[in-house]
Amino acid sequence: MKIGFIGLGNMGAPMAKNLVAAGHDVTGHDIHAPMPDGVVAAISAAGAAKDADVVITMLPNGAILRAVADELIPAMKQGAVLCDCSTVDVESARAVADQAAKAGVLAIDAPVSGGIGGAAAGTLTFMAGGSDEAFAIVKPLFDVMGQKAVHCGASGAGQAAKICNNMILGVTMIATCEAFALADKLGLDRQKMFDVVSTSSGYSWTMNAYCPAPGVGPQSPADNAYKPGFAAELMLKDLRLSQQAAEAADADTPMGHLAALLYETFVESEGGKGMDFSAMLPRFEKRHRG
Repeated sequence: MKIGFIGLGNMGAPMAKNLVAAGHDVTGHDIHAPMPDGVVAAISAAGAAKDADVVITMLPNGAILRAVADELIPAMKQGAVLCDCSTVDVESARAVADQAAKAGVLAIDAPVSGGIGGAAAGTLTFMAGGSDEAFAIVKPLFDVMGQKAVHCGASGAGQAAKICNNMILGVTMIATCEAFALADKLGLDRQKMFDVVSTSSGYSWTMNAYCPAPGVGPQSPADNAYKPGFAAELMLKDLRLSQQAAEAADADTPMGHLAALLYETFVESEGGKGMDFSAMLPRFEKRHRG
């Protein structure tokens, strides 16, 4: 397949490399990042999109997605698919899909879960929103870049699924870090706590697969001085998106709201920027009630 790839940063570069390794013809464009091995450089986003069967975007936010779409869509051939793998607001995803449809281009929003490690290993999960036709065209590429792709519904449904998933993730990580900090103050050994909780009703992905306590459970960023696998500022971005969506949908999400406020304080006032989102544990270790 002939693929255009726009946005070749920490996530996009390994995704594009996996597509090249699978034998696809990939032309890329990024205003900052270098081209990965095997990806042909284009001087513009439109140049990367020309004649492509699928154009994949991996961009920082909805405003940038809309701006890039303005350049991409007129350059794309009829029946090609614009597949946005960024995490953006639902409104932007739907606006770009509408714009694409008017130009005879298919669109699918397909944000990912799995982080930089999943991108490199080709084990991402894709949450896709769009038509059956668009999903069927892009599915073989999802199979190269990831281990699972779920067609969640119409345009915007992929972003909705990602936002809801990461709201749960942020809330659960905070609860896991709070519990470890409480266990410390109660004199409970962290390994013993893990042994109990990881096989009891407190089981969660943040405890069992991504434990925030160094030296406990499988290897995680906590064992690497909290260097980010998933940065705290990216969690803050996703939690803010969840609250933007909740406000638009008139949904009551008090835990999501509080998690957003806590990550905002951590990132903007407590040195959390550039650290993994599990670094909430040393934050809570230092704090007292009140």
